[in-house]
Amino acid sequence: MKTLRPTLTALVLAILLSGNARAARLRTATIQIVETTDVHGCFFPWDFIAGKPAKGSLARVAALVSKMRSDNPGGVILLDNGDLLQGQPVCYYYNYLRTEKTNIGAQCLNFMQYDAVTLGNHDVETGHPCYDRWISQTQAAVLGANVIDVATGKPYVRPYTVVERNGVKVAVIGLLTPAIPCWLEERLWSGLAFAGMKETARKWVDYVKTHEKPDVIVGLFHAGLDGGIRNDRYAENQTLEIAREIPGFDVIMFGHDHIAHNSKVTCADGKEVLLLNASNNARNVAVADISVTKKGGRVIAVSANGRIMPTDSCQPDETFMQHFEDEMEEVRRWTATPIGKSTKTVSSHDSFFGPAAFTDLIHNLQLQLSGADISFSAPLTFDATIREGDITVADMFKLCKYENSIYVIRMTGEEIRKYLEMSYSLWTNTMLSPDDHIMKLRTDSRAGHERTVFLNQTYNFDSAAGIDYLVDVTKPEGHKVKILRMTGGLPFDERKTYLVALNSYRANGGGELLEKGAGIRKQDLESRIVQKTGRDLRRDLIDEIKRLKTIDPKPNNNWRFVPDEWTVPAVRRDRKLIFNE
Repeated sequence: MKTLRPTLTALVLAILLSGNARAARLRTATIQIVETTDVHGCFFPWDFIAGKPAKGSLARVAALVSKMRSDNPGGVILLDNGDLLQGQPVCYYYNYLRTEKTNIGAQCLNFMQYDAVTLGNHDVETGHPCYDRWISQTQAAVLGANVIDVATGKPYVRPYTVVERNGVKVAVIGLLTPAIPCWLEERLWSGLAFAGMKETARKWVDYVKTHEKPDVIVGLFHAGLDGGIRNDRYAENQTLEIAREIPGFDVIMFGHDHIAHNSKVTCADGKEVLLLNASNNARNVAVADISVTKKGGRVIAVSANGRIMPTDSCQPDETFMQHFEDEMEEVRRWTATPIGKSTKTVSSHDSFFGPAAFTDLIHNLQLQLSGADISFSAPLTFDATIREGDITVADMFKLCKYENSIYVIRMTGEEIRKYLEMSYSLWTNTMLSPDDHIMKLRTDSRAGHERTVFLNQTYNFDSAAGIDYLVDVTKPEGHKVKILRMTGGLPFDERKTYLVALNSYRANGGGELLEKGAGIRKQDLESRIVQKTGRDLRRDLIDEIKRLKTIDPKPNNNWRFVPDEWTVPAVRRDRKLIFNE
């Protein structure tokens, strides 16, 4: 037996060494992928429109990301999902006024060392001179696999990028909602086309698998989860469909719809896909915690779990704030510049319940500048007030949230009525009793507490000026609007053609009021256009108020909800529910 002992010892040792060798070939690395999306110019913890401190902001995100990088050195990937260049006045200032400087959006991305950013529809809305300059100034990879350069047939920006952290190779594929031609005039995206998301996703997943052989594939989609515009040309939001139908993605980070989201779905190949959306205005970040286990250099397991992390409790990063101190102060001075005076306080709240001075400021300017017969406009800011006294540049961002210009189009009287029918169907109930709601409402609990809000997007609640009309909320949809006359007394004729002023978003099909409401085919809209002002309405308002020096805003009182005995108390009830007034 003594002669066997050395042999047994050697055998046990060999087994142990073999096991250790196999274990040594197993390696698990942990990385974190952080997403911001729909930041809309909320770079700093200051609301330049309201003139007060703001929640969210990239300044707070910078503090959070700095801590994560410290805790996981070399293991953090930072991504943005688009709609960065529009929203706060600081964007406008650098997009159009201080163009000799590096765009503030590029400055922030570069300072925070973002790895990649996807183009958003509101980034494209700034126009070629702005976003082309921003792309060239941004150190992060700017992505958009389905944004096609018509001249070459290839992506206008990078379709994907590859980032390596902690030995994990990550491919990030960027996609943009293709519905841009439904919202934006062609001059803003001239030379570009927007391919469908699903076919583009399938193409580039296959490509990166073959040519890059990544350990993890991430989708960075500026598109919502589901729904939105869907017709024979465009599907606005296909994130969920891609996650379920196109194998290859481990994580899809999305945006556009401003709704925080964290879930997993099962793809057609049986693999789980993590879906994350950080919502908007840098109020949250979405974090994917990913563990990758390799054996002999080959991936044998990928685990991905998601978190939505609020930023409100984070103090703004001191180095970020110090770095951008001069830029913040310069924009703050500009937005506080007086341009005239108002004799009254006006509120967007009034716009939902009848004729309102807030909306009619836009209506009247559109009619004055265009010479049109009729104006369509909606309150573009849900909750805004312009105070009596000095009117500032910041106030103009309350009236005109977006860089829309004025269009004039030809519409028949019948089309005008049908357009308004669709608008008010988005807005008002059919009341069957005096106790019913006059507004279409829903309960929202996303902010952590339940509140009553409008069912649909208020920027599609168009009213009209230039005509006198009634909205009978006891009638069924499609039969509520009765146009009485042209304002001033001339008869209104449904067979006659009128000149109608409206903003560029609406004239290009935004909200589908012209298409689904008035019944004008999308392909026929261009032939209806008579005039384009060529510059944003906000500048026109500033110039007009400067010229007048003092304005006395009043409602036009050219329409109302009827019957009065039902609608007056119903408006009072619903206004209290929505605004607590």
